[in-house]
Amino acid sequence: MTKSLAVSSPRAKRSGGWLAQSWRLAPRRMLWALCAPLLAGVLFLFQAWWLADILDRAVIGHAALQQLWPAISIVAGLLLVRALLVWSGERAASSGAEHIKHWLRATLMQRLLNKGPAWSRQHPSGELTTALIDHVEALEGYLQRYMSAAVAAVFLPLLLAVVAMGVDIVVGLLLLLTAPLIPVFMALVGWGAEAANQKYHQALQRLSGIFGDRVKGVFTLVLFGRAKEEVEAVQQASQDLGKTTMKVLRIAFLSSAVLELFAALGVAGVAVYIGLSYLGMLGDNFTGMTLQQGLFCLFLAPEVYQPLRQLAASYHDRAQAKSAITSLEAIFKTLPAVPNKNVEHTSDEAPEAKWEGVSVRLPMTDSNGVTPVLQVEGFSLTAPGTETVLLKPVSFTVNKGESIALQGSSGSGKTTLLESVVGLRTRHSGEVRLYTEGAGSNDGELGFLPGVCLLSAHPFLSGETVEQVLKLAAPEASEAQMWNALAKVDMEHVLRTQHAGLQTLLGTRGYGLSGGQLQRIALARLFLCEADLVLMDEPTAHLDARTRDVVLDAILAFCADKALIIATHDPAVAARLQRQWSLQDQTLSGVQS
Repeated sequence: MTKSLAVSSPRAKRSGGWLAQSWRLAPRRMLWALCAPLLAGVLFLFQAWWLADILDRAVIGHAALQQLWPAISIVAGLLLVRALLVWSGERAASSGAEHIKHWLRATLMQRLLNKGPAWSRQHPSGELTTALIDHVEALEGYLQRYMSAAVAAVFLPLLLAVVAMGVDIVVGLLLLLTAPLIPVFMALVGWGAEAANQKYHQALQRLSGIFGDRVKGVFTLVLFGRAKEEVEAVQQASQDLGKTTMKVLRIAFLSSAVLELFAALGVAGVAVYIGLSYLGMLGDNFTGMTLQQGLFCLFLAPEVYQPLRQLAASYHDRAQAKSAITSLEAIFKTLPAVPNKNVEHTSDEAPEAKWEGVSVRLPMTDSNGVTPVLQVEGFSLTAPGTETVLLKPVSFTVNKGESIALQGSSGSGKTTLLESVVGLRTRHSGEVRLYTEGAGSNDGELGFLPGVCLLSAHPFLSGETVEQVLKLAAPEASEAQMWNALAKVDMEHVLRTQHAGLQTLLGTRGYGLSGGQLQRIALARLFLCEADLVLMDEPTAHLDARTRDVVLDAILAFCADKALIIATHDPAVAARLQRQWSLQDQTLSGVQS
């Protein structure tokens, strides 16, 4: 336990430092959100003084209502201005919080895309989803409520107590002595709140990961008779989350109770002192306070504790945000650096994409009339997290119009090579240059390498219907274009006659369709892409000979003016391609520089 706390302490400090700097992501809005409550507090001094004067003149001076109307109008005006200040501050805080959350979510999403599938596969999908949605959303309370409450709690109680001391030194001292006790006890309670919130986020992250993975593998669990045990595991994780949530709420209520106790004692002490002084029970030295002064001090007393009340109400927001940022750092290893410059005008732009050493350039044609699409120099690979060599240094060029078969035994590194060439995996050494018309496109804003189409051996069908799956490749594709793509993979007739056409339901598992049919639907996306380099991993693995030939004919026709690399175990597929590479014993043979 001691070791765990020692390890988490530096990370917790970094999380607190990051949160303290986060306002710089929306400086104008956040600064106004911090200043508005202070201005409203200053105006309250004038409002309280005028209100006390009205009551003093009415009770002691027996002033007529007509004489009091100017002062009443001033008090009403001050009340309205204070309300507008508070409203504008809350609005600015809400807008700034949304801006900062959007920036952080876009930055983390960009980092996730840049890390590639190899890194994503090491984390449960539910964990990453929770990180990008729930953990980022947990910052809202801190940004929208806690920051302004913390600033107000530092300055306003001191200001009001000093002003009260100018009216009556005993009242001022009473306020100055009782107010600091609240932050002290709040800090003691806050240590427990932060630890409880950290456990809450860990439990939520664990439940999300367990539930997402179990839903994804529900058919396998049923086949092996493990469904009941896994349901119990999900239930246990859910119960653990419920218990952790109740602990957080218990601490939140405890902190509020501590605050209310000291605030009530402070206000009651001021009221008792003023009442006894009016009754003359404190001696002649404490009888000089006028009604206006006494009422003014009574009005100030609750307001001294009000910022502290707001701080206590939002203190658990700080603990929640801090634990959320700590969890984000644990997942992504480092937190995004808060830029020094104003990013107010970049809220709708994701950070510029950076791929693993892939240099993207516009196409060129050499003196021999050859147009290279992919150039690789000194390229080598090692297994992720180890020094095991998968590929010794190699250099090669793939030109426009060339088709290449990448062969090798299972586990030799064919998939790793394809993904590393386009920056989806980290390579050991080498330089990669991609020449494509998409070099000047905006795909980088979404983290995609322009001009490349990669079809993995197990493509993910992200969509409820066939139409949604196809539009992942081309959102603007027409119905005719989608049917044309399906026809090229011999799926048009199947979907028109046996299913609901483009509205055939798939989910993520392709209910009602065979593995080969799902493979062909995923493959149809190729014919909707605009790519200069096409990489395919076993595209015909689940197809019979006739369908394989039909699909391969369509692929070769479509890629006639593109660079094509197909990783395959099928000799019939390799024989149809212009060149054959072989990956064996960490060596890529058959290449040409």
